[in-house]
This record gives sequence, C-alpha cells and structure tokens, in this order.
Amino acid sequence: MTFEDAEQLTLAGLAPRKRRKRAPAEHHPAEHNPIAQVVLDVQALHLGQTFDYFIDEKDSEAAQPGVLVRVRFGGQRVSGVIWARTDSSETPHSSIRYIERVLSPDVLVPASMREDIGLIAQAYGGTRANILRFAVPPRVAKVEAEQRLAASFRRPVGGGASAGSPVAGVSDGAAQGYKRISANYADANVLQDGLTGNRFQSFVFDLLPGAQEWQRDMAWMVATALTAGKCAVVELPTMREVEDLLPALRNYGLAPFAPSPSGGWTGDVAVLNAETMPAADRYRTYLAVALGQVKVVIGTRAVMYAPVEGPALFAILEDAAYQNMDGMMPYPQARGVMRLRAKAHGGVFVAMANARTPQSQWENVGPDTVETPVSGFSTAIHPLGSPLKDATPWVRWLNRDELARLADPSIGARVPHTAVRVLSKALESGPVLLSIPQDGISETLSCAKCHRQARCAKCMGPLQLPADRRDATPRCRWCGAAAINWACPGCGHERMRVVRVGAAGTAAELAGLFRGVPVVLSSKTQGLVRDVACQPMIVIATPGFEPRVRPISAEQGAAGHEYRAVAVLDAWTSLYALGVDARLDTLTAWMRAVSLCAPRSRGGQALILGETDPAIAQSLMVWDSRILAAKDMEERVETGMPPAVAAACVWGRRDAVMTLMQRIGALSGDWAVCGEMPGMLGPVPIAQPDTVDARELEATADRVKAVVRVPQGERAELAARLHREAARHVAAREPGELRFRIDPKDLI
Repeated sequence: MTFEDAEQLTLAGLAPRKRRKRAPAEHHPAEHNPIAQVVLDVQALHLGQTFDYFIDEKDSEAAQPGVLVRVRFGGQRVSGVIWARTDSSETPHSSIRYIERVLSPDVLVPASMREDIGLIAQAYGGTRANILRFAVPPRVAKVEAEQRLAASFRRPVGGGASAGSPVAGVSDGAAQGYKRISANYADANVLQDGLTGNRFQSFVFDLLPGAQEWQRDMAWMVATALTAGKCAVVELPTMREVEDLLPALRNYGLAPFAPSPSGGWTGDVAVLNAETMPAADRYRTYLAVALGQVKVVIGTRAVMYAPVEGPALFAILEDAAYQNMDGMMPYPQARGVMRLRAKAHGGVFVAMANARTPQSQWENVGPDTVETPVSGFSTAIHPLGSPLKDATPWVRWLNRDELARLADPSIGARVPHTAVRVLSKALESGPVLLSIPQDGISETLSCAKCHRQARCAKCMGPLQLPADRRDATPRCRWCGAAAINWACPGCGHERMRVVRVGAAGTAAELAGLFRGVPVVLSSKTQGLVRDVACQPMIVIATPGFEPRVRPISAEQGAAGHEYRAVAVLDAWTSLYALGVDARLDTLTAWMRAVSLCAPRSRGGQALILGETDPAIAQSLMVWDSRILAAKDMEERVETGMPPAVAAACVWGRRDAVMTLMQRIGALSGDWAVCGEMPGMLGPVPIAQPDTVDARELEATADRVKAVVRVPQGERAELAARLHREAARHVAAREPGELRFRIDPKDLI
C-alpha cells in the first residue's frame, strides 16, 4: 500500500546528511591590469590563442606573467601560463571567469622565453601550448622550497666573489684554450669576437679528429661565453656526450649542479634531459635556470628550451642526429630552435660536427642563401691544413680496385688479408675498434670463392637461408624465389658462404683470424659498454655505441684515450641505405668512429673495408666533409630538395591530405610549381600507425604522405598556411587523420 505523502523511515543516526549550499566566493578584480591572458594546456590547433581571465585582488601580487595557474575551461580545470596582463578585454565581462588558483609564485616562463616560444610555434606551424608541453616540465611542489633555500646559499659562477662575475680560473683557462683553438682553426678570432661581442652571429664549426677534441673545443666556447657574462646552452645527441663534456667543463673550474653540504642545490653546470631524468630533478634544473641560479645548461633535446635570459651561446653537436626532432606536433628541430633563439637573444649560434650537413653548407656558401626564421648565413670555422694532417690517422679505402693493386688474394672477403695484417700490428700496442653498420640476427650469403654477394637471378635481390634450416635452399629476400642451380655471375663458382653482419656473428667470424685476443661487443642488442682499458683487445660496436678508451696508467697520456686502429666493416651497406640524408648519416657515423683513433704521428690507421660512394670515402680520407656536403648540395639544387627549397611532409587519410594541399595552393594555386618543378610530391601510401586498433581502421584507411615544396623565402608563409588549414580541419571536425611536419629529416 502506498500513500502520496509517505516517508521512508530511517534508523536514528543513519539519516542522510543535508549538504549546505556554499555561498559563491566573493571576488574583487585586481586594481591594476585585472585581465590575465592565459595560454592553456590545450593542444588543439584551433585553440591556440590566449584566453582572458579575471585576477582577484588577493592574487594580484602572485599572478605575474610567466607563472603557472589553474583555471576552469569548459567543464574541466586545466593548467595554464599567464602570458600577459592587461586592463581591458574584447570578451564581455559577464563571460570572463576568475583564475581559481596560482600554482606557484615563481616565474617559470620568463619574458624572453615567452617571446621565444611564440617564435618557435610560428616557425613550425604549431601553437604556444604545443611548445609549452616540451619546454616546461611537470611541476613538483617540494622542489620549489628547495630552490628558494638554495638561492640563499648560491655559489657564484666558478666560485667567484659575486654571482655572474667570471673568476680568474675560468678567464685564464679560456685564454689558454684560445691559443690552442687559434693554432688549429682558421678564423678563430672571428669566433672569439662573436662569443665576446654583443650581436647575433652564426657559425659552422668543422671539427678536427681526436678522442677528446670536441669536448675541449666546446668547453672553451662555454668558458669564453661565461667570461663575457653570457649564459651557455649546449645541446648534445645523447647522455653519453653529456658525460663526456662534464669533465672538460670541470677543468675550467665549473662544478656540476648538485646537492650542497650546507643545504639546497648549487653549481655552475646543470644537466637537462627529458627522457631518463626523474621528474623532480628535471623540474629542479629547469627552475634553477629560470631563476638565474645556473648559467650553463647542457643536455639532450630538452635543453633547447632552457629558459636563459639575455645574449647567450646556443651550441649544438652533430646537428644531423635523428634525436634532434621532437616526436609530437609541431615537430620542432633542435638546430632550427637553437638558431632562432640565438638570433632572438642577440647571442651566438654554433653548429659543431665532424660531418658538415647540407644545411650548414647552404648557410655558409649557398647557393642563394636567404634568411628564414630558422636559418641564414653562417661563418665557417675549419681546421688549418698542418694541424689537420697531424691529427688525422692514416685512412685507407680497401675496395676491390685497391686490393687488386696490392695483389691481395682475398678480394671480396669481409676482412681481407691486408686489413688483418694492419689490425694484428695495431693489437700489439692497444685496442682496435671494428665499426659495423648494424646489429641483428640476419645473415646474408656470398660466393665462397670470390666473396661476391649472392643475389637472385630473377630480381637481383639478396639471398638468405630460410629460418627453418631443414630446408637448406637459399631464397630471395625480395621475391621469395628459390635459388636452384645457383652460380656466381662473377666467377661461376657454385658454392655459397654465410656472412653474418651482426656483432655476435662478427665476433664468431673473427675468432679464427685473431686467436687469443679478447673481444668486446657493444651494441643496442648486446648492451652498451661505456669504456674499455687501453690494452690489446678487439672492440666490435655499432654507430653510437663505441666504448671510450680508458688509460690504465698516467704514463700513457693522451695515447691512453685512443684506439690504435679503426676498421669500418661492411661499407657496401652504405650503397643501399634509404633516406635523403643517407650518405651524410654514413659519413657522420664513420667520422665519429675514426675520430677515436690515434693520429698518424702515433701510428694510428683507419680502414674502409668494401665498396662505398667515392665522395664518402674521399671526405673521410682527407677529413674534409665539405666534399660530400658540396656534392649533396649540388644534387639537391638540381632535384629541388631541402635546403635548396623549404619542404613539409603532410600525412593522414588521402582525402584530408589532398584537401589540405588544394587549400594551401599546392595543387592548382601559387605553389603548384616550385621553380621549374612540381610543388607537390606524392601522395604515396604509407603503413598504418603501430598503435592502430579495430576502432581506428576506418578513420585511417587509405593512409598517404605527400610533400609540398616552396622557395626558402616563403618558408614562414608555408608554416602559416599549414597551421591555418590544419586548424580548420580540426575545428570543423572533418573526418580523417591529418598531420604535417616542416623541415623533416626524411621526406618519404
């Protein structure tokens, strides 16, 4: 039975609590500049503008431009950074909300950094929120109190009497370093003037070979910048290079940023790394730089956003490294970001490398070098002839023609007899490095007599043994055809031998050539070996995993850090590498390995084993990467490839990509032609993303990539059009994936 006014009975003490309605908080706008323009942590391209919020009078002192705040956006709370404060807004006051909370009173994004972020976003077609997620690490509240304590105990740079004033040790060390630099490099005085001057200058620095050469040169530039009262930001490919540079900076009296016995953290050199660094350490380092407690920042890709103020040195090592590109929209490149910031700060940009990139070649000698937001004219610093000859090992290219001239009976072998003799002699006094292109479990086949690579008679693809060894018939990797009645086209021999390219296979193959010699493997699959003792052993390593040589006694001196010989195995793989920068990447890897070798004055030798591009071999033999850079630049001008033109990759669903190309004028508009060549390349099909699932298959169907090319002078307009049309695609909720990347390392 029910009644209209029936009431549910409850036991005493179990009645539901009646919640009191809270009265809305009373807000009073700040007296001065009550409107905050906030960049929200919202990554959508069409929401890249600032949003206006009121500042309460009680928060007015803390809510300064550059601080982190929490606001309500739509139906959720999001974080943001106050970009500026004004006294008026175009938004009706009835629609403006108040900032809910100031998360930290510290200015995490100083004024110059806010300007830099805007320029970076504009140069790469992104939003300020896109760059902020790279630049500002997640907040760790407990670190802020530590940093304020550290400020009261802060030690001046180099231990001097006042913060920012160079000490005698740094100045004297920089003066001694300049004597060495000026004796080894042409136009060293121009670089010295740039580091100590007050205007923007850009340099391309071609390194001498040597196990510790780049560390000494980079440390000198940092010390020189410090003596001029400048900050220094150094971007390095990996943490291994960071560990290599720190001892060289210690030699100038610069201490690492570390815990102090008296409390807090102090030091002169901070390390910034977004991948392996704990969140607290990364935030602590970023905050110390933003507050001006540290003037030297080194690290991997994340360091290019270090919030330094005023004129500064922005230096990058090996600007061709693949680690230099961020992996999310708008995919900014470290080289472009560092040069852009150096120009905005009136500082100095230095691109230091063993192998000069086509970008550096274009900036130095052209042709038709123009100023863009991320590039422009650069001055070259190149080694002098006599010091270069003394520092370079004797480099020999043992290809088929050279081995025939030497009457070597093992022509075509992976390690010919001539190389075995050279390496055996070098092993009498120290370690030997064998550089292999990659480490894997795959095997390839060659002729057992002349050692020529075994290839398919139908498609000329390489032959390999099947995984199931019960079937011993070799098959083609490309077409899968069985190699029945195979005969070598060179010598007619009918037998094959297995060639193992990986580190483990190489070690097994060399065991019979160098009996009783210890073998060390260092690669991604075998594990990284950080260093080896300076004593006889064979070190087999892939590019980037070369162990450093550690002296075993003080008497060894500089020779204790060098390999006695370096051999580049499987050079023929460079002929089949893909990518626009394939030859440059090959030369970079080989120069990095050979730079660890002893100079010819101490008997050092380097060997290139196998066929390769003559420009690569010649550049390495005379240690002049300008040879390959000039050839690459000439070919890129003829074919319309960057940096002769500005380019961007666009990928996603076919209809979305083609619609964007039509809207920016790459199909039938003003960019349909770039010079005398088509403005658009492609589209070509590409694979589905690795994370695709059944729900995404429809949205990513018919996935393609296309390339748009424009003259370098119109690069800024290219970024603006791509940003505008991609934002329209998102805002209109048009179907299909659509992304773009400006200045990609690989086009297709």
